[in-house]
Amino acid sequence: MSPTVANKDIHAALAARIQSALNGDDLRIRAFESFRKLGLPASKHEEFKHTPVTRELENNFAFAEANPAPASIALDSFLIPELDANVLVFVNGIFSKAHSRIVSPDSEVTIVPLEEAQAAKHPVVQQNFGMYADHNNDAFAAWNTAEWKSGVFIHVPKNSVVEKPVVIYHINDSSNGEVSASQRNLFVVERSAEVTVIEKFDSAGNANHFLNLVTEASVDENAGLNLYSIQNDTGQRFQYGLTEIHQKNSSRVNTYTFTMNGKLVRNNLHLVLDGEGIESHMYGLYLLGGNTLGDNHTVVDHRKANSFSNELYKGIMDGSSRGVFNGKIYVRPNAQKTNAFQANRNILLTDKATVNTKPQLEIWADDVKCSHGCTSGQLDLEAMFYLQTRGISKETAQAMMLYAFAGEVVDSIKNPAIKKYLDRIISERLHKNF
Repeated sequence: MSPTVANKDIHAALAARIQSALNGDDLRIRAFESFRKLGLPASKHEEFKHTPVTRELENNFAFAEANPAPASIALDSFLIPELDANVLVFVNGIFSKAHSRIVSPDSEVTIVPLEEAQAAKHPVVQQNFGMYADHNNDAFAAWNTAEWKSGVFIHVPKNSVVEKPVVIYHINDSSNGEVSASQRNLFVVERSAEVTVIEKFDSAGNANHFLNLVTEASVDENAGLNLYSIQNDTGQRFQYGLTEIHQKNSSRVNTYTFTMNGKLVRNNLHLVLDGEGIESHMYGLYLLGGNTLGDNHTVVDHRKANSFSNELYKGIMDGSSRGVFNGKIYVRPNAQKTNAFQANRNILLTDKATVNTKPQLEIWADDVKCSHGCTSGQLDLEAMFYLQTRGISKETAQAMMLYAFAGEVVDSIKNPAIKKYLDRIISERLHKNF
């Protein structure tokens, strides 16, 4: 079992480690001061009352200054099959050039490690880095901003459509001990450009591992971003992710979040619709078993008129798993004629599985169409009985009904290779009864 900081101050352990990464950088120093001032959220914090992240980190991590050296990674077992894509691999939070390949031409897109682009003082990085993630009020964002070592910079110039998606594999190798890392991404999609980005999380080894990941994205006028997060790590994964997406006039964003494994996974997804004619879709599916805790916190902030957002998150919980959904929609005074919709639906397969759901809608405009709601329940017993009277076993009938329930999210995926891959692993998961 990994040594922990249960009997000492977690903040002191982290502060000692973070200080070694500051390197005299002004933004890092300011973020570090914010981290020391804020402290990690306690269980009484409203946004974390169902997800005791700080307690879990205290009980499971020592936060040594360096991660152990990774073993040889069998990358093929983690790859999405039949997907022709740009590939970036990170092992224990550090970019692995040997495992990565960029196939799109430089004229179409810039894809480089963020640390290299920052060191080269890339103008787009200087204009956008640190502009969206709030390190003044979010302790994990402050921690990440002060400590991050590696990440991805994607810049799509105006009028460019990136034909092949970008896949980022986050692999933690805890074969030689506890792993904890902070990574940072920056995606900038300029006017009338478009790109698809997939992030996939996996691990090797049996020790605990933690990833603090912050992604900032700017989507310019008439531009498009499709962003996938596939969380199916069967290891001892603890993860906090913050994704901040800023949209301008007539831009399009589609996000897909799939949480199917891990010990504790917290996803914070924030969309700022700062323009007119914007369209945003947020899809989520969490299939939780064992003692997994999956937490999705979303924010959609409508700041200008005539925009549309639609959010659909579905959950299936088995065993002693715990699901959390907290979705906020803000409609500002200037955001007249906003259409904003949110739905969270859950199925609980056991008496021990739980879900805490809290949809929120705050409107300061009067000419809008908005709705939100949530449902939680069990499978329809009459439908189960009907299928069984047709000669279908109880287990197969349950899997069929659960697959139909999840299918609404999977059907929204446009990329055929990604859809086929997710369809397969979800179907296998449901037929194995978690």
